[in-house]
Amino acid sequence: MFETLNLPETDIKVRNQEHEVQVFDIVRQQWLNYTPEEWVRQSIVHFLIKYQKVPSSLIAIEMPIKVNKLNRRCDIVVYSNNGKPKLIVECKASTVKISQTALEQVSQYNIALKVPFLMVTNGLQHFAFKIDFANGTTTQLNEIPDYDFLLKH
Repeated sequence: MFETLNLPETDIKVRNQEHEVQVFDIVRQQWLNYTPEEWVRQSIVHFLIKYQKVPSSLIAIEMPIKVNKLNRRCDIVVYSNNGKPKLIVECKASTVKISQTALEQVSQYNIALKVPFLMVTNGLQHFAFKIDFANGTTTQLNEIPDYDFLLKH
């Protein structure tokens, strides 16, 4: 049931509640029903906090935004200390191939938030990008940026 992902070991809390498997969201401090996508989302959140040193208080999960007058939700948004969004992460289930559609989805979200970093992951493959708005360029990064790197750009 719990897929092995291409991430370091995490300590996600799991429980059975009324015949439902649930995972604990450490950012929102609540139990959520297990889905393959939620497993990836929680695994990435744990990775960002434990290994990339992102303060949990500066992470928003399933943050509502408007894109072209449509209501959407960003899976994960990481903020700087002054409340400026720095990274949007789009999570897919591990069985979902990362496609151009997923990249376009996170890019659409960036129309509203204008963050300098984007990431798409299915827990097995991770694609991170730096957006240079001044030059109109996007550069693929070799690794998931840590919090210090996000703050410097």
